[in-house]
Amino acid sequence: MSERTLFIQAERGLLDDYDALATRSYGHPVPAIRQLAGRVDTRIAVRGGKVVAGGLGFLTGQHFGGRPVPTACLGSGCVAPEERGEHLAHRMLEERIRPLREQGAVLATVWTALTKYARRMGWQAPAPAATWQVPADALRSTFDPGAFRIEHGATLAGEQLQAELARAWNGTLARPRWWNAFLTEHHGAHTYEFTNPVSHAPAGQLTLATTRHPERGAQLTVHGFWAADPDAATAMLAFLGRWDSRVPTIRFERTALPPYPLLLHTLPRATLLTTHAQPPWMLRILDLEEAVRLRGWPADLDLRIGIEIGTQDSSGQDHYLLEIAKGAAQLTPAAPTECEVTFTRAQFTLWYAGAYRSTAAARLAGLCGAPDALTALVRTTCEREPWLTEHF
Repeated sequence: MSERTLFIQAERGLLDDYDALATRSYGHPVPAIRQLAGRVDTRIAVRGGKVVAGGLGFLTGQHFGGRPVPTACLGSGCVAPEERGEHLAHRMLEERIRPLREQGAVLATVWTALTKYARRMGWQAPAPAATWQVPADALRSTFDPGAFRIEHGATLAGEQLQAELARAWNGTLARPRWWNAFLTEHHGAHTYEFTNPVSHAPAGQLTLATTRHPERGAQLTVHGFWAADPDAATAMLAFLGRWDSRVPTIRFERTALPPYPLLLHTLPRATLLTTHAQPPWMLRILDLEEAVRLRGWPADLDLRIGIEIGTQDSSGQDHYLLEIAKGAAQLTPAAPTECEVTFTRAQFTLWYAGAYRSTAAARLAGLCGAPDALTALVRTTCEREPWLTEHF
């Protein structure tokens, strides 16, 4: 570690070296590195002429309160196995965020299995993540397809529907223009769109991919499930059931199903559904004041409350006045005597994302404050649930 470590953008042969390092670090190839080259920021750490760490990043909006907040999205991060244990991952992460923050990012988000390590660096998981599996014939026998018209391929109307539905959740991306092309290339994905038989309006968009099953037929994985209403959702599940002659099991990726137990409430037996916990997405607020200002807020709110928020290094507390009115909010410095609720930095992140669904849940998580003030704060962000529908 005596040699100087340079953090630079990967170009030419160094991209090849980063690709090879990622394969060695993950234990398998990482196709996204090649597929996203030229579309995203690729940062690497170089020491002694060798690439020892790297990662991808791009700037886009992440919806909170119905508005896209500029977010640094990070993926494919790795550190050489022989370099681990020296805090290089932390330094690499900060260097990946830096250029995106200079472009306006006030949040950062990442999918990671290293949740304990990420929390120490100021990240927090707003929601659990899991894959779901259900027998295809169970879907076929349970759900009624209705009279929806189904077409293969994405259309502008379908993409507009997806963008509209995404705003109803906290955490969904305002997808970059290249996202759908990347999804097709990365997963070999196909899109099917569902049209309402009465209104003739787009009502659902389903994105899936198939691969060879190790024993028979194929494995079908759902990557995107966007339904405008329960009838569309039912038709989409019935469509998936039609693959039962070739596909024994339908797998829903961790990003696919919204946080509502649609299958559990409908299938005749809960045992037909299996779930596997997966690494979650984690969020970090880079700029508290701007994150609050840019987020959407309920138009009927009129709130003025003093709050304490832990500093980034956990050495103390910052004091703020939170004011919300007419769908807008601001966070300004305040005197300690004005504060009614105390947040750690992690708790503030979870509140911001709408992860606290009730005052009881907030208290169980350790949030402290006067009962009325705490209840009022929870109500400001719980209107929309956290759900990140893109994996990167």
